[in-house]
Amino acid sequence: MKIALAQINPTIGDFTGNVEKILDFTRRAADGGADLVLFPELAVCGYPPADFLDKPSFVTRSEEAVAEIAQATADLSIASIVGYVTPAHAGTGKRVMNSAALLQGGEVAFVQSKMLLPFYDVFDEQRYFAPAEKQHLVHFCGKRAALTICEDAWNDKNFWHKRLYGVDPIEELMREGGDIILNISSSPYWRGKRKTRREMLAAIARHHRSPVVMVNQVGGNDSLIFDGSSLVIAADGTVIAQAKSFEEDLIFADLGARTGDLHWQTDNVDEAVYNALVLGTRDYVRKCGFSKAIIGLSGGIDSALVATIAVDALGKENVLGVGMPSPYSSEGSIEDSRKLAENLGIRLEMIPINNLFAEYNKALEPLFAGRKPDITEENIQSRTRGNLLMALSNKFNALVLTTGNKSEMSVGYCTLYGDMVGALAVIGDLVKTRVYDLSRFVNRNGERIPVATIEKPPSAELRPGQMDTDSLPPYEVLDPILEAYVERYETPEEIAARQHVDLQLVRKVVKLVERSEYKRQQAAPVLKVTIKAFGPGRRFPIAVKVQV
Repeated sequence: MKIALAQINPTIGDFTGNVEKILDFTRRAADGGADLVLFPELAVCGYPPADFLDKPSFVTRSEEAVAEIAQATADLSIASIVGYVTPAHAGTGKRVMNSAALLQGGEVAFVQSKMLLPFYDVFDEQRYFAPAEKQHLVHFCGKRAALTICEDAWNDKNFWHKRLYGVDPIEELMREGGDIILNISSSPYWRGKRKTRREMLAAIARHHRSPVVMVNQVGGNDSLIFDGSSLVIAADGTVIAQAKSFEEDLIFADLGARTGDLHWQTDNVDEAVYNALVLGTRDYVRKCGFSKAIIGLSGGIDSALVATIAVDALGKENVLGVGMPSPYSSEGSIEDSRKLAENLGIRLEMIPINNLFAEYNKALEPLFAGRKPDITEENIQSRTRGNLLMALSNKFNALVLTTGNKSEMSVGYCTLYGDMVGALAVIGDLVKTRVYDLSRFVNRNGERIPVATIEKPPSAELRPGQMDTDSLPPYEVLDPILEAYVERYETPEEIAARQHVDLQLVRKVVKLVERSEYKRQQAAPVLKVTIKAFGPGRRFPIAVKVQV
């Protein structure tokens, strides 16, 4: 049997566009001689559709779209498996099920629904879907296939030390006589996920002595980035076919001959993260109906990296850099912004805010009489810049990309309605030290981000001689603390012991994290590239009293 994997980038709710894409890839797969083509989980409607699933019209349109695909491919000598939404059975308490349809001869020949519904991190499928009570083998081309949907493959007792579910759908299906495992997925990316996924699927193949075929969605949907990286793995765990990461692809595999397309995937972690951020930025901007982006350029490394990502995502002609120097901006930073814009080939506009800052201070002078300047005046500068960026956004129909990193968002070293304004936090899941790593990666083939930007000490430049270390520990100390507390939920005592740092310092950092929740819940969506990002996958109340 020759199988094709159609690794597509659907748009949530765009049934017309998604159907057209599915038909195009099906025809290409048929032309390539495939007997069967697999599409990702919920490919018809896009994943995750969230509360759209509560709309009966959305479910109806999903079923109509599958019927359209079946009819349009009736004359092709190929069958297809597509993910879509079906109504739930009465009495389940849910409206819908997450399903896969085998389309053959112009009809829906078989339907399988998802059994394991993830409820951790960014996943909330138990809110919407009823689980399948039973799954069945699908017979095709003399094979008995165990057709599963994403999470159904993530509960192998031989791979995971701790399992989240009491049942393993693959094990049950293979016990019934399955001889090939098919999995359609929408599995989001984060650092290390591709390696874990590959090792898990290889372990399943070896355990069941059966080929494993997995097609994964690619593309960005809000905060989530899907890497694709679809795989065909032989019964001995050998990868015989793989699709590219972070772009659409169509690959073929001959299961009998154990041969297939092996498209290149990077093993460089920094390159993978960078490609993920480019893809996430491109899809967020374009799927929201825009084509252009605006970035406030400070001369610092954060805005430089965001601008570089934006250029690679949207094209240099679609990126506008805006420098807004204040009385405390150094000539070096202004020059670094100009050099960055020159290196990237983007338009740069300079709007000095000296006079605007002075007018704000003049207007507030009667109320502030007798009080010394403090963080208030610093934030006025940031909020003045935020107002200007949003004015340009409105006038030129372009999205503002925020430039804050995860370290700043963690401890609240950012200004509401100032540097936090914008539509997307491109590097909001990168701690500062990883921002430096990615910036050096960007410069691997020549200077794009000015070397001076990378080498100078980080500063917000909101008061004379200001440095980030005036308010925060050095990022080399701070970032490991934040990763341990935010991403792995370690206690201050555990962090201090394992990292050999002062417990009181850790507690101070933890207090900053907890006090800043109200800021994070007003922040732009963050592109997720770690196992625990700020956003829907990390849910904490705002009004709390945490004992540290």
